[in-house]
Amino acid sequence: MSIFDRLFRRPEDRTVMRPLYDAVVARGRDVRWYVEGAVPDTLDGRFDMIAAILSLVLCRLDHADMRHENVWLTELFVDDMDSQLRQMGIGDVVVGKHIGRMMSALGGRLSAYRAGIAPGGDLADALKRNLYRGEPVDPAAVAFVEKGLRAFSAALQATTPDSLIAGKLPE
Repeated sequence: MSIFDRLFRRPEDRTVMRPLYDAVVARGRDVRWYVEGAVPDTLDGRFDMIAAILSLVLCRLDHADMRHENVWLTELFVDDMDSQLRQMGIGDVVVGKHIGRMMSALGGRLSAYRAGIAPGGDLADALKRNLYRGEPVDPAAVAFVEKGLRAFSAALQATTPDSLIAGKLPE
C-alpha cells in the first residue's frame, strides 16, 4: 500500500472486514476451548485463543493473496485491543506500549502457528509455548486444541474468500 493509499483511502474500507473479525472473536471465545482445551479463562488466555484463531485466518488471507484485507483485519484487532485496554482503565500514555507488545505477540504467534500447521509442523509445541505460555497442561487438552485448530485450518482452505469476508467461518 503506497503512502497515498494510506493518506487518502476511505476510512470505511476496513469495515468490510468487521463481520470476519466478529466471527474470529466469537470462535476464540467458544467455551470448548476453555473447558475441553483447558485454555486459561483469563484476559491473557482469551487474547491467546483469539490470536490463535486470527493467525489461522490471516494465513488463509495470505494464501488467497488478500493483502489489503489482511491489513484491515489486523487493524480491527488493534482497534479492539486498544478499546479493551482503555475500558480496563489503561491510560493514554501507556496504551501504545501495550498495543506494541500485543502486536509483537500476534506476530510471534502467527509465525509459530504457520510453522506448526504446515506439513510436519509441531503445532502441539507451538500451542504449549504460546497458548499455554509454558505452563503445565494436560496432554489431552493440548490434543483437543491441536485437533480443533488443524481441522479449522483445513476447513479455512476450502472456504472462499467471499465467504470469509462475510464472516462465515467453517465449523
